[in-house]
Amino acid sequence: MLHKSKIPNLKVIAFDADDTLFVNEPYFQETEHKFCALMEDYLSHQGISQELFKIEIENLPLYGYGIKGYILSMIEAAMNISNNTIPVEVIEKIIQYGKELLEKPIELLDGIEETLQALHGKYKLVVATKGDLKDQHSKLHRSGLGHYFHHIEVMSDKQEIDYQKLLGRLDIQAHEFLMIGNSLKSDVLPVLGIGGYAVHIPFHTTWEHEKINHKVEHEHFSSFEKITEVVHNLL
Repeated sequence: MLHKSKIPNLKVIAFDADDTLFVNEPYFQETEHKFCALMEDYLSHQGISQELFKIEIENLPLYGYGIKGYILSMIEAAMNISNNTIPVEVIEKIIQYGKELLEKPIELLDGIEETLQALHGKYKLVVATKGDLKDQHSKLHRSGLGHYFHHIEVMSDKQEIDYQKLLGRLDIQAHEFLMIGNSLKSDVLPVLGIGGYAVHIPFHTTWEHEKINHKVEHEHFSSFEKITEVVHNLL
């Protein structure tokens, strides 16, 4: 369980961005619903969602995570579902959906700003998130939270090797590092795997690719319903 006395050498606290600092996944789900409605003459909504997800996962090694790759995957899914008969107007509509997704307002999650205020100056705070570099920097700037962070790391993936590279850039050891995020798969397991500490703050909805089917039990792991509980345990 997380407690200051349990991690006396803690120097850096990293936060995931999407669905940890601010809302993200519900916007993707909203866009997917619109995409399914757009393509419903060709296939059931469930079938469309399954095809889109399959293509997204296939494209991750090429496009990485983020909205731009998602737009390209929607276009490819539309072409596959329609057997390459999709009219150009539908492609234009998909691009429009993507641009709307890029321009969504920033909605901070409850307790984020007071948590950052309380921890700022006591620990080095960083953002460690996946996604498109320009988009993530834009969201952080628009969120008004940027001044709390010493460093922003937009990662191509969140495997153990990616976190080890981050620790190297921060010039710290794993036992001096705490990661906070909503994904057990990306924010928790790799950090525990390299000897760091991790806190899970669940969000009400999670992308299928980020789900795991087993319980996490580890002496360096904690889970809280609210992010403000982190402050109560560290200060």
